[in-house]
Amino acid sequence: MKRFTCDELVESLTAYLEGALDQPAHEGVRAHLACCEGCGRYFEQFSATIGALGDQPQEKLPAGVRDRLMSAFRERHRP
Repeated sequence: MKRFTCDELVESLTAYLEGALDQPAHEGVRAHLACCEGCGRYFEQFSATIGALGDQPQEKLPAGVRDRLMSAFRERHRP
């Protein structure tokens, strides 16, 4: 099992929540969260934020605005 510092844990939380860590790192995050009150609070806040904002529907631009943006992008990137 990998041991994490608080800074390392903060950097690894997204990967932890996405299931992207290998098993030793995953267990290391869990162990750190179990014994570090500050990181436990941070994890709860981070998870709550994702829960509240994570599934927001995409806003659609009005067709005219989208067309103007795409045109400006094309103009800017012409050779």
